[in-house]
Amino acid sequence: MAEAFEFELVFALPDGAHDPYSLSDAVFAAGYEDAVVGTGNPRLLGVEIEAEGEDAESVILMAARSILKGLPAGSKLHEVRPDLVSLADVAEKLKVKRQALQQREMPLPLAGGLYRVDDMLTVLTAAVEPGPGRRRPRFDLDAARKWFVAGTAARRVNAKLTMQQIDPVTAEPTDMQQVTAS
Repeated sequence: MAEAFEFELVFALPDGAHDPYSLSDAVFAAGYEDAVVGTGNPRLLGVEIEAEGEDAESVILMAARSILKGLPAGSKLHEVRPDLVSLADVAEKLKVKRQALQQREMPLPLAGGLYRVDDMLTVLTAAVEPGPGRRRPRFDLDAARKWFVAGTAARRVNAKLTMQQIDPVTAEPTDMQQVTAS
């Protein structure tokens, strides 16, 4: 059964000027007509996508491969988000104020006020079923689940990019990954 996932792909663009409309057209031509495309940084392209599939990691990599084919030569998959998130990011997805989250027990931040998205999911899932004497949360975790689930896969993809198990130019497993899997 297909599940929906919400994530952002960040591509590093080669040096030089790039037409924002051409970059957007490449995303749309890859089949992501509803994507939100960010071209604010001349060296990066951000693409926010909602897509369906069997598992988040496969959906993320399929989207990256499709989009990379239409981007300028030398473009690379730089990172996948959400991976590390702020309380403001999480509050926005849950449609609550950041202060509402600060009043709850949160996981320890990893660095600079950023949290692992899967740690946040664990804590928020536990908060949905409060213990005796604790109040129920005023957020709808199910509405943001597709973002949180994609975040766990985003962490795996980012780790594989870092460990060079995924080629950032093609978003395909490297020979090293294939040897490791054998």
